[in-house]
Amino acid sequence: MERYEIPAQRDWAAWHRAYDDPDSALSRRLRAVQERVAAALDTAPPGPLRAVSLCAGQGRDLIGALARHRRRRDVTARLVELDEANVRAARHAARRAGLEGIEVVAGDASVSDAYAGAVPADLVLLCGVLGNITDADIERLISLLPQLCAAGARVVWTRNRRPPDVTPRILGWFAGNGFEQEWVSPPREQSYGVGAHRFRGCPVPLEPGVRLFTFVGYDTLRKGAPWPT
Repeated sequence: MERYEIPAQRDWAAWHRAYDDPDSALSRRLRAVQERVAAALDTAPPGPLRAVSLCAGQGRDLIGALARHRRRRDVTARLVELDEANVRAARHAARRAGLEGIEVVAGDASVSDAYAGAVPADLVLLCGVLGNITDADIERLISLLPQLCAAGARVVWTRNRRPPDVTPRILGWFAGNGFEQEWVSPPREQSYGVGAHRFRGCPVPLEPGVRLFTFVGYDTLRKGAPWPT
């Protein structure tokens, strides 16, 4: 499998500081994601639940939602994140919240091998992913989600809505791959978009060694710089 060296574009640990401002767009997005995660947990069948988070950062979305949720003990989760500082922060947050079922893995979230043994999942988080990959890779990743999803799984995703807004195409790609739209944030908040879909198709076994996407980075995408496909 061909691999790419991702150029250093941001200090991803420093990027999380915007969460400390409750009025920032990132904080508003986080609250919307946590509400969708809580709604998924509220409506999931009784019993154990599995979750996976791709490019999980500091895990604030899932850990924050679980920390105060009545079903926190039902959930086991694997958070996959490449940045070591964010991995340490996520592990600390999970321990502080007493979430023993949270596993934070330092690894490449773009490769299917990172999810072996953790899928099929009942909840899949794509937060901070779709805005950092090409449109073609968004479509590809959505088409491969049946390998990560259990029957009836919820997928919670984010993508900025700045022009050109790719949200309508994202909704179409989800619909074309067996997903039913449950909720999408209103377009008036262009700095972020949050969506939740339910998987109505048939789960597909995880194929090892598959590249799900290539992380390009928001800065590179906005500049229109060339990137290997």
